[in-house]
Amino acid sequence: MRVYKHMSFEVDHLSESYEEVKRIGEIPIRNLWLLILYASDIYRELDAAKVAVEDNPDDIPDLVAEILCRRVEYRIQRNLSYSYQSRDAVLNRVRGRIDLLSTERNRLLDHGKVACHFDELTIDTPRNRYVRAALETISKIVKSKELAHRCRSLDVRLRRMGVSQVRTSRSEVSVDRFGRHDVEDKPMIAAAHLAFNLALPTESAGTRQLSLPARDNLPWLRKLFEKGVAGFYHTVLSKSVWRVSAGKTLKWKIDEKSSGIDKILPNMKTDIIIDNKEVGHRTVIDTKFNAVVTRGWYRDETLRSGYLYQMYAYLRSQEGSEDLLNDTTSGLLLHPSVGEDVNEYVVMQNHKIQFATVDLGATALEIREQLLNTIGAY
Repeated sequence: MRVYKHMSFEVDHLSESYEEVKRIGEIPIRNLWLLILYASDIYRELDAAKVAVEDNPDDIPDLVAEILCRRVEYRIQRNLSYSYQSRDAVLNRVRGRIDLLSTERNRLLDHGKVACHFDELTIDTPRNRYVRAALETISKIVKSKELAHRCRSLDVRLRRMGVSQVRTSRSEVSVDRFGRHDVEDKPMIAAAHLAFNLALPTESAGTRQLSLPARDNLPWLRKLFEKGVAGFYHTVLSKSVWRVSAGKTLKWKIDEKSSGIDKILPNMKTDIIIDNKEVGHRTVIDTKFNAVVTRGWYRDETLRSGYLYQMYAYLRSQEGSEDLLNDTTSGLLLHPSVGEDVNEYVVMQNHKIQFATVDLGATALEIREQLLNTIGAY
């Protein structure tokens, strides 16, 4: 794997002009926005707005900002969630637990004061700080000046309510549990997550190095492609005809095993499985974020043998089960591309294995058509 050290990305300042730089590697940012939207639960709620979004992906940040603003306004009207926060303070009365060591060391009793450790109910929660930061972040990439002003106004409103500007990490919010009393925060946090995802680092001169995702196969971009494709199929395909499963684990057909094999036997976890209930056919999709072909020993281009063996194992290992669809399941190895189209297949032992690409440099409607065509749903 080659690392392009001479390329630098600005990851410190997400306010970089998106009008000047609209690509990450060779992929237009608007198409990465589209993948991010497909991967989110919010895409499933858009209904009539979906077609408009795919017609013009440049409007996705404005759409997400609108959703975030509405959800923040709704929570403000219904009162933002509070939580208890631990505090240490010197008071003139006892509150919570007395910090004896600090009280004695500073001779606070001589002045009629006492050091206390207590829990205080506050609106300045990690969750609310995260939402405030999301409003500030997305206000910098929306096209509508009115919408940007609305985001900034809500940011100021939260500040005046007592929400600080200390940025909460995504991991802090992710592990935060939603209880019955604050479950209404969940849609607002989902919109905030999506707002941060849209604020992608842009390709420009900066102080920190980040290798090109299109060339160096960054894990977050590979995962985005997988989740985006799964989310697209899950939302677009009719539930009456299609059944979409993501992240399903297949079981090995084991006749006999040693006592310690379970600790070291690898799992078979698929990216996406799609069943066409009308015709009774199953397709196993494995997404790969690299070129569909590589250089071979004796020829310029060859398919990646490891991927072929992997898909072959997925298909043949499930034969003979109670589910008859497994006997004729097709496999699809789906790769992204820019400016090229590959769609080839081979049939082995009654299983079709297809090698296809999705051109992420195409328009949003063309990407939609390619994804549907690869599974015969267009």
